[in-house]
Amino acid sequence: MTQSRRIARVLLDSPLPQLDRLFDYALPLELGDVPLGVRVRVPLRTAGRVVDGYVVGIGSEDDADRPLSEVESVVSPVSVLPDRLHRLARRVADRAAGSESDILRLVIPKRQVRVEKAWTDDSTPVAPDADALTAADDLIAAYDGLGEVLGGGGRAAVEAIPVAHEGEQGWSALLAASAARMLGDGRSSILIVPDHRDLDRLLSALEVLVPAEAVVRYDSRQTNPERYRAFLRSLEDAPCIVVGNRSSVYAPVRAGLVAVWDDGDPLLGEPLAPYVNARDAALLRQEQEESALLFVGHTRTTDVERLVAHGWLKDVRAARRVLPRIVLSTPHEMEQPTAQRMPSSAFLAARNAAADGPVLVQVSRPGFAPSLVCAECRAPARCAHCGGPLGATHRGAVPVCGWCGRGARAWACPACSSTKLRLASSGSERTADELGKAFPGVRVIVADSAHPVERVADKPALVVATRGAEPIADGGYRAVVLLDGPRMLQAPDLRIGEACLRWWSNAAALAAPGAPVHLVGVDGGVARALATWTQSTYARAELAERGPLHMPPAARVALVEGTTAAVARGLAALDELALPSDAVLGPVPVESDDVPPRVRALVRFDYGAGTKVATTLRAAVVAEAVSSRRGRARSARSPLTVRLDILDPEL
Repeated sequence: MTQSRRIARVLLDSPLPQLDRLFDYALPLELGDVPLGVRVRVPLRTAGRVVDGYVVGIGSEDDADRPLSEVESVVSPVSVLPDRLHRLARRVADRAAGSESDILRLVIPKRQVRVEKAWTDDSTPVAPDADALTAADDLIAAYDGLGEVLGGGGRAAVEAIPVAHEGEQGWSALLAASAARMLGDGRSSILIVPDHRDLDRLLSALEVLVPAEAVVRYDSRQTNPERYRAFLRSLEDAPCIVVGNRSSVYAPVRAGLVAVWDDGDPLLGEPLAPYVNARDAALLRQEQEESALLFVGHTRTTDVERLVAHGWLKDVRAARRVLPRIVLSTPHEMEQPTAQRMPSSAFLAARNAAADGPVLVQVSRPGFAPSLVCAECRAPARCAHCGGPLGATHRGAVPVCGWCGRGARAWACPACSSTKLRLASSGSERTADELGKAFPGVRVIVADSAHPVERVADKPALVVATRGAEPIADGGYRAVVLLDGPRMLQAPDLRIGEACLRWWSNAAALAAPGAPVHLVGVDGGVARALATWTQSTYARAELAERGPLHMPPAARVALVEGTTAAVARGLAALDELALPSDAVLGPVPVESDDVPPRVRALVRFDYGAGTKVATTLRAAVVAEAVSSRRGRARSARSPLTVRLDILDPEL
């Protein structure tokens, strides 16, 4: 009689696409009981080396004659890959035509032995007190239908109240209240924000409502031991509130709520393969776990508006909307011969408000003069070495390239041979210098990437900040002036109008109740949407214009890049899917020094065909990787790469 043997199904931690599947390994008796989800080390016969992996299944078989390698060792007894995380990572990877191990690498930290030995899963539940739950319920009740969404595992796009709430933005209090309600019901929550500034505001709001031991922080600023400690806490059965950046969407808790703040922020897009946006991962997670899902923001992205239009998301707004006071500069005012960068109406509003408290002036770029032009012919000044734009750190300074950092002491215009330069733009520092002269006796504060400021006091001050770097003002800003709007709208981005509307809406939300918000030099649909606070209407119009062009998010787009032959084979595999005749754009050559030369193509397809397209392209990538290993192609780069749901600038 044939004796059965134990078999472990192992997912290898490898970036190679041909290894993105489960492998069978024999489990030696000396390893004892091996729990699911633990880290193991296994031999890779074809490579003659040992790699790490995760046990995702254990079984037995009677075919002892089948040659199988044995699991070499169990790295850790902790089950770091529960089944729910494995299924989520697999679904996300399949949708993005990527590898599951690439997803897991974002969420499972490297093992820290000391942290692991000190960790004990006591699973002691903690809950907010009665007063905190009452306050949370009151804030939730301020939004029509939000309570039903949270209680019934629904999905909603929530327009946050754009006014100060007890010294903080309303959105942070809203997310904290929703998570506190879930914690009171014995369920965990995942709150996802773009950057550390939003994270700190949300943590401050949570301190008021929930015990500190119930909050688990996922942050890129954490050390490896801190991150691993937070990950182990999220493995416990006791409910908690996970707060973090984009990778926290994969936290292995049993989530009752997943909430994303400001989903249009590019920081929520993962820059590593397979380049999945946190918004898309949250949608897949909600579908798998049937948890509540909230997309909260002051504005509406076209991605979320598409889901609202299809009825997938419920449109939730405040029962009593409180809107900012938006003032648009008239075209006549900006066309006056004496018109300056800041029109008279905005200047007078800022001067009057600066006597009572802080005033915010938003600009497009940091630095003093980020770009220079020839003083004679107005041609842009470029670096002679790399072609980058030349800028100046102060008046009379040696021009410096914004790309390579080289100085240009002996610059001469290639068009007219002039050696004189002119300041062509004003950054945050130059704006502060000019406004400081116009506002004598008023403190001027610069807030940008080089001068981070988190909060300003409720005292007279002029805060000059770049977009996204605006500090919170105690009591709100007495006036907000939005400069450089026309320059922002000139960026080469299909979604620049949507992005500008988001930047301006978030800045307007920092104003005190009734304070004027001046948008300078902008008219058209974006200005009307901000003035009437109808960002969803603007997103709906943008979505309608993209539909006939089959541009995202009306359709999905895949970027296929590689050698000419590999791309041709990958596109040929799509012929069986009967995509529209205009689905493929390209291929076109890629400017690079690669040998053999590379090309790229775009594939546009409907969401209904997403699974078939992703599966077909992924199979093509695996086939090319295997062929390359067998010697068909020899290159340092992969012969074929695929990226789904690419960003608009890459189109």
